[in-house]
Amino acid sequence: MKPNRLLFPVLIAGLVGITACSKSTTPGPQGPQGSIGATGPQGATGVQGATGATGPAGPQGATGPAGATGATGATGPIGPTGATGATGATGATGATGATGPQGPQGPAGTNNVQAYLFVNVGVAFAGLNTFQVPAITQSIVDQGAVFVYLRNTGSTGQWYALPYSSGTNTVDLSDFGVGYIDIKSSFTQASGIDFKVVVISGAAVTQLNVTNPHLNFNNYAQVAAALHLRN
Repeated sequence: MKPNRLLFPVLIAGLVGITACSKSTTPGPQGPQGSIGATGPQGATGVQGATGATGPAGPQGATGPAGATGATGATGPIGPTGATGATGATGATGATGATGPQGPQGPAGTNNVQAYLFVNVGVAFAGLNTFQVPAITQSIVDQGAVFVYLRNTGSTGQWYALPYSSGTNTVDLSDFGVGYIDIKSSFTQASGIDFKVVVISGAAVTQLNVTNPHLNFNNYAQVAAALHLRN
């Protein structure tokens, strides 16, 4: 039983000790505040955050109504027509060029028909105007035919058969013989006349009477077509 007696005083001492300690923890009055310490250095700037998404666009405002079109202005009056300018004076006529040389004799046709061309020649009132025509042989004089036509030099119009007359001016085939023809004129002209001489043999005349019984020898176009002559 002796041990139990010793245990109780120890427990009591412990309890007293615990009680004494709990009383000593009661806080006392707050002492004065101490001085504030120095501010520490500023920390580094943090990383920038991501950009936020763009917000939706606001609605577009309504378009206002178009203004009314103005009225078209009246058409102005047509101005008066200007006066017609005066006609300019006619220029002076140029001088007549020099007479060109007589062209070469045309090529001979067939043996039955031959044609000669005399270009830019003249005629004289006094006497006869003789032209050399080698195709006129004695056979032509005895049995053939000779026709002469004329027109102005440079003209492309028709040929006129001799005898020819224009007012008081006349040109006629006076005569023909071996190798020539004679032309008679009622006026004198130094140049400006073309003559075409067509010589037809007796055999060709006979053939023409058969193939072209109504051939008009005064119409050179018909004669040229029937005899196949070049114009």
